[in-house]
Amino acid sequence: MAHASEQAPSLVANEARIIGDEARTRIVMEFNREPEFEVHYLDSPTRIVVDFPAVGFSFPTSDLAPTGLFSDIRFGSMGEGSARLVLTAKKPAHVVIAETKSDDGGKIFRFVLDTEMATKQKFAELLKNQSWHALAPATTASVTADIAPKTSRQSDFVIAVDAGHGGIDAGAKGAVSGTDEKVITLTFAKQLADRLNKLPGIKAFLTRDDDTFLALSERVILARQQNANLFISVHADTLKQKGIRGATVYTISDRASDRMAQDLAERENLSDQIAGVTVQSEQPEVADILLDLTRRETQAFSVTLAENIVKSFEGQVGLINNPHRYAGFQVLRAHDVPSVLLELGFLSNPDDEKLLLDEAWRAKVADTLATAVTRYRAQALANGG
Repeated sequence: MAHASEQAPSLVANEARIIGDEARTRIVMEFNREPEFEVHYLDSPTRIVVDFPAVGFSFPTSDLAPTGLFSDIRFGSMGEGSARLVLTAKKPAHVVIAETKSDDGGKIFRFVLDTEMATKQKFAELLKNQSWHALAPATTASVTADIAPKTSRQSDFVIAVDAGHGGIDAGAKGAVSGTDEKVITLTFAKQLADRLNKLPGIKAFLTRDDDTFLALSERVILARQQNANLFISVHADTLKQKGIRGATVYTISDRASDRMAQDLAERENLSDQIAGVTVQSEQPEVADILLDLTRRETQAFSVTLAENIVKSFEGQVGLINNPHRYAGFQVLRAHDVPSVLLELGFLSNPDDEKLLLDEAWRAKVADTLATAVTRYRAQALANGG
């Protein structure tokens, strides 16, 4: 089901600052009321995770730019009722002070987190002694994508529209506007779902309809639980080569079509790590020829969907060279739901970024996708799908 929209959190972080070096680093966040918090540790890479209740972060990301001990800092929503601060360290580190003090007569509550370098042995002990597992909310903890239960197909042709990134995982950032990828993907996903729902016999739903973090496996499970006939994951990445622009359609494969596809898949598959979620080990393959045949058939349908999208885009929406590519995207893992990952364009390219922020252009893309889906559905029904 799509996640319900939430009211603004009553706990608000209004200011933040960071100072320090690679031996000791301090982070200070100022809240409107006293926050509850828990501190945890993760390895591979070394991370310090601070969990809060739902928080409205009203300060700019740049106020907590990576400094001192930390090579990467992320903060944001983890779903209903929770938020998270994830600090990726350059070396083993630990928290020496984590406390909240009131100021200004109780109008400001200052959260202070002092961290310092630690030995590998000390960090290993912290990991071993904590009674905590960094699983994402809801289904990820108990159900894997390959074994999530499904019921029989409904009469509607169901399409899962997946807005990439969200919550603590902001994704890429616009080179000119600074707009987060998670905002662009959600805006377009809503437009696409609305457009698809106007087609007879088609029912589209969003895996997320607000600024919520979803683990990659949760996105897959939501599609399967809703008996989706198709899964379309929407993204807008960045590249070092700012001259490259245009849409790309990806399908899953154990072997990447090219270096660019491989690099993109590796970045997208880091979403869980960025959010401080333990990446679950792969489930052992089931020795079942029927499952293997289903997976192969699904991959063939995914390729057909990708080809239909490319055909609909030609002459209507800009495409990169060789617009259908493939790599090992975790979000495309459902063995019985044809799935594609659509890169609308590149936020690293100013011309693409301008289009991505243009409502009329997004509506045009949604129209061409509706055409592709209609054509694909007709083919699937003709083949008994």
